[in-house]
Amino acid sequence: MTSLRTTRTRRRPLAVAAAAAGLLATLLTAGPAVATPDPGDAVTQGAVTSEQAAEARSAVQSGEIPGVDEIVHSDNITHLTNIPKDALPGTNSDLAFQGKYAFAGNYDGFRIFDISDPKAPKTVAQVLCPGSQNDISVSGNLLFLSTDSSRSDNSCASTTQPATEKSSWEGMKIFDISDIANPKYVAAVETACGSHTHTLVPKGKNVYVYVSSYSPNVAFPDCQPPHDGISVIKVPRKAPQQAAIVNFPVLFPGDGPDGGGNPGGPTNPGVSKTTGCHDITVLPSKNLAAGACMGDGILFDIADPEHPRVIDQVQDNVNFAFWHSATFNQKADKVVFTDELGGGSGATCNAAVGPNRGADGIYDIVGKGDQRKLVFRSYFKIPRHQADTENCVAHNGSLIPVKGKDLMVQAWYQGGVSVWDFTDSSQPREIAYFERGPLTTDVIRTGGSWSAYYYNGHIYSNDIAKGFDVLKLSDRRTDPAKKIRMDELNVQTQPDYFEDFED
Repeated sequence: MTSLRTTRTRRRPLAVAAAAAGLLATLLTAGPAVATPDPGDAVTQGAVTSEQAAEARSAVQSGEIPGVDEIVHSDNITHLTNIPKDALPGTNSDLAFQGKYAFAGNYDGFRIFDISDPKAPKTVAQVLCPGSQNDISVSGNLLFLSTDSSRSDNSCASTTQPATEKSSWEGMKIFDISDIANPKYVAAVETACGSHTHTLVPKGKNVYVYVSSYSPNVAFPDCQPPHDGISVIKVPRKAPQQAAIVNFPVLFPGDGPDGGGNPGGPTNPGVSKTTGCHDITVLPSKNLAAGACMGDGILFDIADPEHPRVIDQVQDNVNFAFWHSATFNQKADKVVFTDELGGGSGATCNAAVGPNRGADGIYDIVGKGDQRKLVFRSYFKIPRHQADTENCVAHNGSLIPVKGKDLMVQAWYQGGVSVWDFTDSSQPREIAYFERGPLTTDVIRTGGSWSAYYYNGHIYSNDIAKGFDVLKLSDRRTDPAKKIRMDELNVQTQPDYFEDFED
């Protein structure tokens, strides 16, 4: 068995956006940007107490945690390369894959890498199109990009503006990537409360897009609760300019200003009341989806993709603060939900927070059909404490496809990248890891891995501050996954690895 020894080495009118003439994307080379990205997209900083800073410095000096920017990892992980941020200096976000390409979201746009040689990825294109979070997906010749910040219009030349402005725009942007080196912006659809994240449901000649968005607080007057549904967009593959909203299913019906979702507190004062979903993962082969919806976790049927139907709904008012994302296991009898305690900017991987908050929650799916229920089994959190200057919490990950096993790779911001086994739902355990030391020991400077996904034999991580990392995992427990070769991967559209792809 391989050792884990450290190696020091918002609510807006629903409408299709303006004609394509109003769409503009700036294609950047690998050199300096030719347009100015949004201010505020740079990595943010937060204050810590003098005692916390002193403790962080002491932990580094004693070797308890790695030094500033120092890379450490288990001996079954090899760090192949890092590609620093280039023309897009904003926050790096999610990843998608197609063939030999990786698509990396960034608050200022997106970057496309040729990863045919994982040791030496090459930049194919960089597109300037500001609009957080720029959550990204690809399907065939189409690329999808989420905008969840108030913009002056729907173009890639838009500027940020107060959400109170009537002209403000948020929603989905669609690009044609048939010429991979020259992506073309072809359509936009405005959605209620914008698009924080999105999930693709491919269906024949169309691609359905489930748009997750939520109303976080009263600072957004056009996006007030209740906001208890998702926008469903239908996109014809051959005519993406005809993309349009076809439904807004309410997932949490109920009375009162907050609808039927979790009202938040008082059992756990940190729990977020449900005013929408943060992220949805679909498993098309099983007509299932799992929604991470602020204060609720849901399981629903997507046999009719335009009309998703809730089967079960669960809450955790003891330890979960913000239901962030979801991952099915391959047999679709488990779901891993993540809790983004602190919103991704807090230092929650420490002894004071403990092992059950800011963690993963593992739920078994028991029963059949409409009688299926989500049953909690255990929590998982990385076993390595991080400094109080390191933002760290459970974030985006994917399955590692090995028959008979439930294995996952996951990002933990400055907690790094963790590979863990939840085959036994009640006793999950880490089997590999990679991380950097704190960005600083004086303040909380937001950074670390946003997404870490397994694709065609390697782990790819989009680090908020440091750029694009490629890792090689060598372990007898995960090596069988190297036989699975995929043509496309959007992690929130989970494939059936052992039917859709040859092994």
